[in-house]
Amino acid sequence: MANPFVHVELNSTDVAKAKAFYSKLFDWKLEDVPMDGGDNYTMISVGDGTGGGMMKHPVSGAPSSWLAYVLVDDISAATQKAKTLGGKVMKDVTEVMDMGSLSIIVDPTGATLGLWQPKKK
Repeated sequence: MANPFVHVELNSTDVAKAKAFYSKLFDWKLEDVPMDGGDNYTMISVGDGTGGGMMKHPVSGAPSSWLAYVLVDDISAATQKAKTLGGKVMKDVTEVMDMGSLSIIVDPTGATLGLWQPKKK
């Protein structure tokens, strides 16, 4: 399948409360990974299916929300294509540690979606 969903991320106003809730609700393995800036990123391993992560919401005052990411071959081209098709770029192409790059777009209907390109080895 071309361009599958590959990661689902919770941007939370209270990560500790979210971790306590989801670790009891589901059989997820949660692992904290240090990020630049001193905060942790919590990786979510689900076994079968698409995993994800949790982090402190990067937008002050915004409500907690889940964001799905779609795999792309060329993050810069896909981000630009979304823009030319009437989408808005909420977060331009950004390298994530040594893992790959992401961007966040908003489609013409107002829905937010993440794009992800893993680092080529």
